[in-house]
Amino acid sequence: MTHLPNSLQARDIAHVLHPYTNLVKHEKAGPLVIERGKGIYVYDDSGKEYIEGMAGLWCAGLGFDEPALVDAAVEQMRKLPFYHTFGHKSAGPVIDLAEKLKSLSPVPVSKVFFVNSGSEANDTQMKFIWYYNNAIGRPKKKTILSRQRGYHGVTIASGSLTGLPANHRAFDLPIAGVKHVDCPHYYRNAEPGESEAEYTARLARNLDEFIQREGPDTVAAFFAEPVLGAGGVIVPPAGYYPAMQAVLRKYDILSVSDEVICGFGRTGNVWGSQTLDYQPDLISCAKQLSSAYLPIAACLISEPVYEAIRDQSGTIGTFGHGFTYGGHPVSAAVALRTLQIYEERNIYAHVAAVAPHFQARLRRLADHPLVGEARGVGLIGAVELVANKTTRQNFDPAKAVGATCAAFAQEEGLIQRSLAGDALAFCPPMIITESEIDEMFDRFERALARTEAWISAEGLRPAA
Repeated sequence: MTHLPNSLQARDIAHVLHPYTNLVKHEKAGPLVIERGKGIYVYDDSGKEYIEGMAGLWCAGLGFDEPALVDAAVEQMRKLPFYHTFGHKSAGPVIDLAEKLKSLSPVPVSKVFFVNSGSEANDTQMKFIWYYNNAIGRPKKKTILSRQRGYHGVTIASGSLTGLPANHRAFDLPIAGVKHVDCPHYYRNAEPGESEAEYTARLARNLDEFIQREGPDTVAAFFAEPVLGAGGVIVPPAGYYPAMQAVLRKYDILSVSDEVICGFGRTGNVWGSQTLDYQPDLISCAKQLSSAYLPIAACLISEPVYEAIRDQSGTIGTFGHGFTYGGHPVSAAVALRTLQIYEERNIYAHVAAVAPHFQARLRRLADHPLVGEARGVGLIGAVELVANKTTRQNFDPAKAVGATCAAFAQEEGLIQRSLAGDALAFCPPMIITESEIDEMFDRFERALARTEAWISAEGLRPAA
């Protein structure tokens, strides 16, 4: 595509390095430039409307024009536009937000540590866990477990936790001390004839055996998203987390719930761990914490971990970790107002009310000849496109079938993300109505029909 020399698209190609983008293709195609938003909709620089089917990056829970959050930011900017939390300093919004998060936590929490992103939160949790085990005299207990297809960020440490090949290739990741265990995807990984309960029991046995091989005195923690997001919106089978946690507790291994996507209503409860019956020791949260209006994330820390960190810092003379913008007062004020809005407007109840309609429209897609599985919970879901529904054979990744479907959806006025394994994700703003859910899926069904026609024309299905 040719762009005018001084257009936004041409200037973007000349100056901006884009994440999660094929940069070779980007130099030819250029960006979709979004100019404004309203509710669940965004509009590009030509005025075309799109339903933001991903709430941006799983995050704009209140949509794209919430004036109360703008007002909260402006008020705090005028009062105190920046301060920090280093060296015994603090600010009112930071204290109020920490107190609020503790009150919302599904498990007992001692302290809240603020950072700027989910990646920083999970990176920090790893450091906390290592520091904790050093403090209590277990210097060998450092190995961190996460899952294949899990997503926990892109820093060196959190990118190592992430269990996706593209996040490791050419980055020299994962680092030593991070190990990946089974992805809990029943559709893809169950053995023939294996029930969900049997599958869950097998994964628990596998975890136990893995820990025994590594040495229980060396394994420190297990990181898990309640619903695996960027790995394909994978909802573990019922009973999975209690079975896994029984193994972890047997060996005194901490569990960390990565609530970056699932937190604050996405699954129908405040926390995804509540929906999936997961009782972690530590929690990471971000994204919908501020409805993404400003960067902020948090680590929720248990009392035993805090006590060890506290005592060790006293021995060393300081706790040598923190970020300039961690606990930024403007971000904290916006996050606090966001949590207040979720309660004042009954957003959690709204999600619970519209989720059955969302899931019904999603599951209906399973009847389409291209869809192998339609899966989800609350207001998050995905469809996995397959070349053969009977054998569950994938398309050749080089054909980019999922990405092509997402491109057709964009032409139909729906923004989505194509994930690993040709999964197309749905994660709209939580304020979406039933009629807007219908419009979103109507647009996707048109894109799916166009994808089917393209596959047939290109002869992409394998011979029977």
